[in-house]
Amino acid sequence: MTRTSPDPEWHWPRFDQILCGEITDRERLGLPDRYVASRMDDALTQATAQLRNVSSDALLAILAGSTSASTLAARIASGNLLALVGDPRIRVEHPEMIDIPGAEVEIGLHPNEVATVLEQFKGLGLDRAWIAKECPQHTVTLRPYRMARYPVTNAEYRDFLLHTRHSELPSSWHFRRFPLERANHPVYTISPGSADAYAHWLAQRTGRAFRLPTEAEWEHAAAGPERREFPWGACFDADLANTAETGLFSSSPVGAFIGGESPFGMADMAGNVEEYVADAYAAYQGGAFIADHLVQINGSYRIARGGSFARFRDLARTRRRHGHNPKSATYAIGFRLAESL
Repeated sequence: MTRTSPDPEWHWPRFDQILCGEITDRERLGLPDRYVASRMDDALTQATAQLRNVSSDALLAILAGSTSASTLAARIASGNLLALVGDPRIRVEHPEMIDIPGAEVEIGLHPNEVATVLEQFKGLGLDRAWIAKECPQHTVTLRPYRMARYPVTNAEYRDFLLHTRHSELPSSWHFRRFPLERANHPVYTISPGSADAYAHWLAQRTGRAFRLPTEAEWEHAAAGPERREFPWGACFDADLANTAETGLFSSSPVGAFIGGESPFGMADMAGNVEEYVADAYAAYQGGAFIADHLVQINGSYRIARGGSFARFRDLARTRRRHGHNPKSATYAIGFRLAESL
């Protein structure tokens, strides 16, 4: 299911309005100034009521998509209930990692494809410069590495805070309270420095070479050797990734979007939360430096990839390069671990 916006009366705001902060976050997301039920609201309410007395093993089976009852709403509801009782998939010192072979890989976008991308996502107010940042397509040599199956969760980040007394709490933790009901959702609204600090802490604690992935490693893990447009294939589907089109407007339990995995098996590489990588924005070799609104606002900034529940489908493309805009609360950015071999 693909939709241009959540509300049929919605029109994308002008670029100058976005840059100058003249619109509200609700307007940015196409939401009217009144309550409108999401397509997921009733389904999630019903699924939660049906599953609240189900065993943890049964909830895990539904979340894994291994039963006939495993609809998207049932998987999200199962994950939310597991957050409250303990999700056995979340293991702070033993995150599930996936081996990715070393290879010479193609990264980025051919300049001739920029117009095609703009046409494909017309109606979302894309500026040509945002897509031009992906150019040119170029070859990168990657050594073998590992990527985490899931982004780092609130529960894992809580352990890091307790052990290190690190001072930065996610601003999405309202009133500085750990969100137990979102323990197995990705942590978000932290700085790239805190993401680096988490990886460094876990590397020291385990003796393993955890770190953030490079931008090229992230893109290859998401797109695979076939260089897919989205982790699952060529066409967007709102039931395979938690973006604004899905209508949740909230993070979701990791791994709930069955069928949206990358070719290597990583979950949530499109939607849910964006993910910081190790690299700050720079022009690709042979490409032009693009001084877009993120450069104008931030100067230097860390690249984020993958899109989020608060952004539209264009940011879920595997090649899209993005970053944090401190003028908007709709930038939900977390991170995923990589590991050197």
